[in-house]
Amino acid sequence: MRVNLYVASATGLSRRAADRAVLADRVSINGVTVRTGQQVQPSDEVRLDGLSINLPMQTTTVVFNKPVGYVCSRNGQGNKTVYSLLPQTMRSLKPVGRLDKDSSGLLLLTNNGKLAHKLTHPSFDKDKIYQVVIDKPLTPPDQAKIVNGVDLDDRPSKLQLRGEGKRWTITMHEGRNRQIRRTFTVLGYQIITLHRTNFGQYSLGELRSGKYRQI
Repeated sequence: MRVNLYVASATGLSRRAADRAVLADRVSINGVTVRTGQQVQPSDEVRLDGLSINLPMQTTTVVFNKPVGYVCSRNGQGNKTVYSLLPQTMRSLKPVGRLDKDSSGLLLLTNNGKLAHKLTHPSFDKDKIYQVVIDKPLTPPDQAKIVNGVDLDDRPSKLQLRGEGKRWTITMHEGRNRQIRRTFTVLGYQIITLHRTNFGQYSLGELRSGKYRQI
């Protein structure tokens, strides 16, 4: 199958948009940037914008309520891993939007490359909602700074806030590494708990910690 057709079939992009992605060097096969018309073999790994994509198949997606103290990688390097809490048949699923070891809440795991791409690529605007407790009340000036933008080492961070004192509901659109923690650290606050409740159209609901729900 030609690579541009593969990209269109795997992601839901139009053929023309898939062609543009290939021409813009956004697509690779086995780590090598592809050219238009290149063929994809069944054993090849195809990536768009660095994210692995696959043709439609029998897919599995689960909402998992990640406990604190677990990492999202298969090789925990001495840490407990979320895969130890999943059945063997689900241990090939890939996390979408990771949570760090000290955070808890909604973690999506899937083998649906199209879904993973839509949830993580910047061109798709997906809200993520967190319940956060900090070590001291957030002052109004610092609240204004967070809403308007706090300078981090990569680029400014803007978060939507709702709450008061030490307890806040935070909505964000990006998926930058430890963005919420870094934002509060710059302003002199320590995050005590960080718990994700929503990711796009998915929510935890009444799902208990350490449990999963197939969707």
